Amino acid sequence: MITALELVRNFMEKGGPVLVLVFIATLILWAMVLERLIYFKTAHNKQVDEVMGTWEARKERTSWYAHKIRDAMISQIRMDLYGSLGHIKTLVAIIPLMGLLGTVWGMVEVFDMLAVLGSADVKAMSAGISKATIPTMAGMAGALTGVFAASYIEGRVEKEAEMVEDHLTMDH
Repeated sequence: MITALELVRNFMEKGGPVLVLVFIATLILWAMVLERLIYFKTAHNKQVDEVMGTWEARKERTSWYAHKIRDAMISQIRMDLYGSLGHIKTLVAIIPLMGLLGTVWGMVEVFDMLAVLGSADVKAMSAGISKATIPTMAGMAGALTGVFAASYIEGRVEKEAEMVEDHLTMDH
């Protein structure tokens, strides 16, 4: 009976060395997504409570100076919310390109087999074609999951930032 680990290892071997890079990049992407989700659940709430407490403790909230302090607080929260979102979006763009690099790598292997054998032997070319298609598929799958995660995070960032902005009132 073949174990899941053996299946993954066979899949990685069929995809070639570029598939390992795609896999590592996808793991990094999801580590960053997980970090953002944990940040929303922990550190962000604490930061909002601190900012709200600081703002509510102010006696004067209507002057130009108070408005600038409020803007700085909102800006700091917004920067912290965005955190690694730029890196996540960059990885979403790079991972499919890495998959395409795997396509080129595999096709070079196919052409190399053609040059060595001098004919189109299907069995000899199949390994190269596999190395050409598997990384592309993996890159697209990794990037697609990252697109959904990045969209969710970006929406959540905007919602959280607007909520903080709405709660920092300038009533007195």
